[in-house]
Amino acid sequence: MPESTRVLFVCLHGAAKSVIAAEYLRLLAARRGIRIETSAAGVEPDVEIPPTVVSSLLAEGVDVRGRQPIGVEREMLERADRVVSFGCDLSALTPGGTLVTEWTDVPAVSDGYVIARDEIVRRVSSLLDDLVRPSDEPTS
Repeated sequence: MPESTRVLFVCLHGAAKSVIAAEYLRLLAARRGIRIETSAAGVEPDVEIPPTVVSSLLAEGVDVRGRQPIGVEREMLERADRVVSFGCDLSALTPGGTLVTEWTDVPAVSDGYVIARDEIVRRVSSLLDDLVRPSDEPTS
């Protein structure tokens, strides 16, 4: 794995799923002593991160107070080593050769924060394992 890997998460509004994924990947990587840069963006960014997401993350030790969702830009996709989309069409922005991993079936945060968070954390944990696995080691 390079010195630092950049992972970009993109959801429709850049305010819930992508934020949760970016923050949990950062948290889990830090616990393992792994340098990962994460960012979250939206195709149609909301004005703010929903208060329920902010308060739930804060209760879990992650402070996103004062942060605002940002729109995804081509340059962000170009800089990312890995891109994960929560069902967004990024084809118009994605540089050639950029692999976008699709997590289309993650439950909506509005349908239940804990259910969505648990699924995101499960996938983020697996992604982190993939990022640190030597390239010649088979995946399971």
